[in-house]
Amino acid sequence: MNTPMWDAVWKDVLLFLPRLPVSAALLLAFWIGGRVVQGIIFRLGALRRVDANVVSFLGRMSRLALIALGTIMAIGTIGIDVSSLVAGLGLTGFALGFALKDVISNALSGILIIVYKPFGSSDRVAMAPFEGTVLEVNLRYTVLDAGEKKVFIPNSLLFTNPITVETKKEATLPGSPLP
Repeated sequence: MNTPMWDAVWKDVLLFLPRLPVSAALLLAFWIGGRVVQGIIFRLGALRRVDANVVSFLGRMSRLALIALGTIMAIGTIGIDVSSLVAGLGLTGFALGFALKDVISNALSGILIIVYKPFGSSDRVAMAPFEGTVLEVNLRYTVLDAGEKKVFIPNSLLFTNPITVETKKEATLPGSPLP
């Protein structure tokens, strides 16, 4: 049963077969490259004493970006037209960015607060109408202890509005030299 449809399928299979090992090698190279870049980011973060959460976030994002790029290149190497895929990913990224702009804004603000450290744990922070002692800074919120309650302030508010920071000073013992 030799039909023109099966002839076209066999022709396409024979065209794709030699490209498969090259495509697989390309994907593997990008996967290994992503792991290497992630390891370099972890080592640099440890050397520079950057917060572990920020280093982990940046390492994972760089690895995933390289794997995504490698996947697109591997699909293109096989012979599939990836221009519509790239355009679709761009539109999807735009829609997700627009839908998650507050979450992304809080996460980026949290990273910047962790990196620049304008205040730390046990500092007293005031931002109208909130005031309290900093308990924790994570990627989404800064948690304040306001007496009998905890206040969760989105990081984007702390990063874009004026705040007052009262740092706890270390107590010196009588007769000890000044710091």
